[in-house]
Amino acid sequence: MELRPATHSDAAAILGIYNREVLESTTTLDLVPRTLAEQEQYISSRSGGLAVLVAEKDDTPTITGFGSLSFYRDRPGYRTSVENSVYVHRDYHRCGVGSLLLSGLVEQAREHGFHAVFARIVDAQDPSLQLHHRHGYELVGTEREVGRKFGQWRNVAIMQLIL
Repeated sequence: MELRPATHSDAAAILGIYNREVLESTTTLDLVPRTLAEQEQYISSRSGGLAVLVAEKDDTPTITGFGSLSFYRDRPGYRTSVENSVYVHRDYHRCGVGSLLLSGLVEQAREHGFHAVFARIVDAQDPSLQLHHRHGYELVGTEREVGRKFGQWRNVAIMQLIL
């Protein structure tokens, strides 16, 4: 697998991975699929240390997953903290894609001088918790019934890595 910055030509592949999770899972609390234009704008909006990375299968143009860094909160005092998001195409679960993406995002955060990286994990999904734990993240709290999807209240686990 190869890791690289996402480009607009990756938007459709990223969209396919993300929108499936929007429609079929609780890995995101988004309820409405993104459009191609929205996904392109999302890629364009990442600057100043924020990033969208894609994992690509060796010697093919197959996008196996993507990850991004976003500001943790809008207020200026939080500008030293970012939040990660990692999504892996279902055909590539347990193939090391998530670990590759998370490592790349942590490296991006370090290179750009961020102090803390957070992960918000809906319903405390074990594979995501374990992935983050292997990369040094610690569970720092749980937001109880903070979101609603598929007719049920959802908890969100918060994990943090101090760089």
